Amino acid sequence: MTTIYGIRNCDTMRKARAWLDAHGVEYTFHDYKTLGVPAGRLRAWVERLGWQALLNTRGTTFRKLPPARQAALEDERALALMTEFPGLIRRPVLEHGGHLLIGFDVDAYRTVLPRA
Repeated sequence: MTTIYGIRNCDTMRKARAWLDAHGVEYTFHDYKTLGVPAGRLRAWVERLGWQALLNTRGTTFRKLPPARQAALEDERALALMTEFPGLIRRPVLEHGGHLLIGFDVDAYRTVLPRA
């Protein structure tokens, strides 16, 4: 089963979903802006890849945070921020067969996903 997590109106998400569709990959889309990300799943991602790989510090959502909330991040504080503001999570996050990919990288998708 392939699941792609992200925000429906994100340009990178549109590219990733278009690629999946064009290559006949069946997937479930989870909009974490409207549905949130289950806390256990987000924690597992952080444990596996580190919060630095998941937290989008370049986006508007992060830049709008007060400096005190941006500073001194570590696992628990970063988890709390991403839970409170799902828009802080990089996208897309793709889970497939034990693989976890962050961002849209055609080469990584080709390597991990089944051929259609």
